[in-house]
Amino acid sequence: MPADAPTILATSGGIRRSDRLPWGIGPLTRHAVDLAGTNGRAPRVCFLATAVGDDASLISTFYANASAEGWQASHVALFPMPNLEDLSEHLLTRDVVWVWGGSVAGLLAMWRLHGLDEVFREVWQAGVVLTGVSAGSICWHTGGTTDSFGPELRPITNGLGLLPHSNGVHYDSEPGRRPLFQRLIADGTLPPGFATDDGAGLLYRGTELVEALAERKRAGAYRVDRGPDGTAVETPLDVRRIS
Repeated sequence: MPADAPTILATSGGIRRSDRLPWGIGPLTRHAVDLAGTNGRAPRVCFLATAVGDDASLISTFYANASAEGWQASHVALFPMPNLEDLSEHLLTRDVVWVWGGSVAGLLAMWRLHGLDEVFREVWQAGVVLTGVSAGSICWHTGGTTDSFGPELRPITNGLGLLPHSNGVHYDSEPGRRPLFQRLIADGTLPPGFATDDGAGLLYRGTELVEALAERKRAGAYRVDRGPDGTAVETPLDVRRIS
């Protein structure tokens, strides 16, 4: 069942600590699944761990969590070869696609190699809810900041561009993220955009931001623009707390 408009929930969260598993499902990811609006059956949720080389333990933990949540789980893996004959057909029949973090540069390269850049535009336009954390947030935008190339943060400017904004993740937890994101917008390397503290997310309908959400009490979200004097202007957004 497609969402009523192209929908993306881009986050710096969506996971939590778990007593029984390496990690558990957080409120932001549950909210993404709720946005699909499935009724009378289990939501079909597809997991992608491309940004960490399709790590088998992550995928296994996803299936364990999905079982506990009552989801119909699947995954797309690209290493060492695609695990499905027709990636487009599979993704178009999901309710939610959830993308894990890691190397956004590696993720984008692999997706383009396998044609998933065009597939995801079709999937998004068809109303499948797209969500993800960190690299799985930046990828839908034009770009952001990344440690894909080494410990020193650098810009990434070749995101899928479904959303014509830049995206800053881990805004409060990694000291270099905020100043670099602002500097890249100020000098025009990145377009104006939105940033999230850990535990916050950005809900887009079409290409418009409609709401900022947070699963942590103090997590914030921000709009960052280029000011008339060539500096960055940061504006805190109203945030709705979810649990």
